Amino acid sequence: MLYHLLFPLHEKYSFFNVFRYITFRTSYAILTALIISFIFGPWIIRKLREKQIGERIREDVPRSHQSKAGTPTMGGIMILLSLFIPTLLWADLTNKYIWLVIFSTISFGMIGFIDDYLKLKGRKNGLKGKEKFAIQTAVALIIVLILYFDGEFSLIMTKLGIPFFKNVKPEMGIMYIVFAVLVIVGTSNAVNLTDGLDGLAIGPIIVSTTAYMVIAYVTGHFNFANYLNIEHIRGAGELTILCGAAVGASLGFLWFNSYPAEIFMGNVGSTALGGMLGTLAVITKHELILLVIGGIFVVEAVSVIIQVASFKLRGKRIFKMAPLHHHFEESGWEEPKVIVRFWIVAIILALLSLSTLKLR
Repeated sequence: MLYHLLFPLHEKYSFFNVFRYITFRTSYAILTALIISFIFGPWIIRKLREKQIGERIREDVPRSHQSKAGTPTMGGIMILLSLFIPTLLWADLTNKYIWLVIFSTISFGMIGFIDDYLKLKGRKNGLKGKEKFAIQTAVALIIVLILYFDGEFSLIMTKLGIPFFKNVKPEMGIMYIVFAVLVIVGTSNAVNLTDGLDGLAIGPIIVSTTAYMVIAYVTGHFNFANYLNIEHIRGAGELTILCGAAVGASLGFLWFNSYPAEIFMGNVGSTALGGMLGTLAVITKHELILLVIGGIFVVEAVSVIIQVASFKLRGKRIFKMAPLHHHFEESGWEEPKVIVRFWIVAIILALLSLSTLKLR
């Protein structure tokens, strides 16, 4: 909005020429998101308490978590508010990729909202697993099909880039649709599984989104993309601003979510942010590197799969408790130690993933 209002003024006043630069608008999107979080955060927390929208602690978590019962949840509303307003203010709203990621984030956020709402209304596990997966798959399929039938994007969409290899880009054909849907749905659920400790999920979200902020910028810049030998996607650079808004919104949320948390993001937050990350990976054509960037999310999801499979097949559990962060808690690690160490690993993985842009 500000971009459309102020950039045309550059013809009369040269100062407004700064609005053409993605880096300038990204910086202010981050700051705007932070300010919105700090202004509305306390108010949202207070309203959630008044409405008695508090966390219900399951029995299958460490006993130390019982003291968290009643902590305001569904704080993802704060994140989404702080994400969308700066994006609408600073991004080029004629950009199709901006609207597609917004659609993805809102849609997955609504799924998470329904899930949270049903839990608050007494349905123990919220949406049933099959219901949730079916709706998520439908939303992801819509996103992928929009890209698949986009004349310009479809020319490169079905080619899969392989990290560390310059010219290895296997053509997946129509099977890419299935693959991309799995990327988006899988990321959404993996982030959701990671959200089990104060600040645990939002830290890697900040790190992962920052990594994709860099990837979106270089992918959308012809010279950088050509130099790095990656696919140039015209218009993808504008997603840098949305990523910046997401980073600012997440940092603002972390202010209130850090240990001991004043608010939890709930499924409305974790499901939405996971869907956003998966969609960014597909649009920027850096899907496989998401396994590294979001390595924390991958390990958390895999730990649950291994635990369930082992118990059903062998009658034994591999971990003391799943997801993995609970295993470390049960092993004697204090909650803050688990959180910070997971953050450190997330940073290392993000740096490793960004190195693949050059190491090809």
